[in-house]
Amino acid sequence: MDGRGRDAQPLNGKRRSRDRASAARAAKSSRWLRRERLHKARALFGDVLHRYLAPLFGLKLPRYAGVWASFAIIAASTTYGVVKGDHITPVVEELKDWRDAAANAAGFRIAAIALGGNRQVTREEVLATAGVTGRASLLFLDVLSARDKLKTNPWISDATVLKLYPGALQISVKERGAFALWQKDGRVAVIASDGTVLEPFVANRFTRLPLVVGQGAEKQAQEFLAILARHPEIGGQVRASILIAERRWNLRLKNGVDVRLPESGVEEALANLVKLDRDKKLISRDITAIDLRVPDRVTVQLSDAAAAARNEQFKDKKDKKKGGSA
Repeated sequence: MDGRGRDAQPLNGKRRSRDRASAARAAKSSRWLRRERLHKARALFGDVLHRYLAPLFGLKLPRYAGVWASFAIIAASTTYGVVKGDHITPVVEELKDWRDAAANAAGFRIAAIALGGNRQVTREEVLATAGVTGRASLLFLDVLSARDKLKTNPWISDATVLKLYPGALQISVKERGAFALWQKDGRVAVIASDGTVLEPFVANRFTRLPLVVGQGAEKQAQEFLAILARHPEIGGQVRASILIAERRWNLRLKNGVDVRLPESGVEEALANLVKLDRDKKLISRDITAIDLRVPDRVTVQLSDAAAAARNEQFKDKKDKKKGGSA
């Protein structure tokens, strides 16, 4: 307290108050100056427009043409700034949100969604892909765009999107089926029958799918596996089908034997292999490869142990012949 019973206040507090008041007056003055400059610019532009440009082109302009022309210039400048600064997408999205909010307030909110046909794709994935969010309105939802977006998902081959006013949406999807596993460059993916890559192979539910290997194998797998399925005696023993140079197939059997198939006449070659295995148990013998590429000939490659035993057998026969002739 001072001598007169008043609260003592620091001098710098009054200085800060004066500074704030001064800053407020400066800001107000600055806004006033900007408005004055804008008014002067509009008046100058309108004067130039009426005095010089209009007579030059023989135009009779209305009274407030200069004002409207000024607004047009400001709008054009704003648009240029948005485009130049790459702000178009955020601005458009913001406008869409305002539009959808107005439609939702008018009673066109999406209150119910019926979804069918999805097994591999979840409900959340379908809605997110179609662009259906909690802010979307039924009135402004583009069903054609939503359908096209859904078809970008590799699992979805076709889709139908229907709007049922005032607040229901119906989505039906047709999914591709998992047809085979495709290995290329050491990576394995799940593919559809048309060769579309559906997803990386990580789920155990796809382990029983046939495996095809090689560049272009995903496109030719459907035709070849259909031929192989007609010979279940061989197909049941196949571990992998390998496409060679995108021209012909080799089979890697579960016992490690390689079967080299011809480029043409695959059906006949497989039928011949079935007959040889039934009559002579060819596949179960101690061999590493069976070559069926020549139509009238079957060539087998012995394993190292079988080849060594065969060589030893021939050597014994030669020695016996030499001993008998002596």
